[in-house]
Amino acid sequence: MNFLRTASQPEFELLALPHTPSLLRFAKRLTGDVAAAEDLVQDTLLLAWRGFHNYQRETNIRAWLFRILVNTFHRQGKRKVALEPVPGAHPAQATVQESLEILQALSRLPEDQQAVLLLCIVEGFTAREAAEILAIPMGTVMSRLSRGRDALRTALTVEPAQEKR
Repeated sequence: MNFLRTASQPEFELLALPHTPSLLRFAKRLTGDVAAAEDLVQDTLLLAWRGFHNYQRETNIRAWLFRILVNTFHRQGKRKVALEPVPGAHPAQATVQESLEILQALSRLPEDQQAVLLLCIVEGFTAREAAEILAIPMGTVMSRLSRGRDALRTALTVEPAQEKR
């Protein structure tokens, strides 16, 4: 089957495929399952390839790919967010125990705050890019980011003190 394209396969591979590891990391956090995450990324890349002729070259391809991933995730009806340790994704200078505490505290936040924190802090997107990816107003992203950080900070400072009692 021959699709009309303005881009070649090598161009797609050059621009899109380097983002596969970060897509997979985010998908693992969304799905909580390695196999489901791999399927989600595969679906995302297939949709991106099919729609690559619509991609505007001057825009952020990483944000475009994440938007496709989030849309695909929601379209498939998989809204469960399970945060588990992902190899190689631990915060810098943190011990394994600290990383687990962070992930546990993050998993107790509302799903909307988790998504914003993961996109902005873990994946490094700006608030504007996160707003585009999640299809919500930038003010909402800023609010969720602030509330999420505050809740995470509170959870990480209160819980260890409570455990010692």
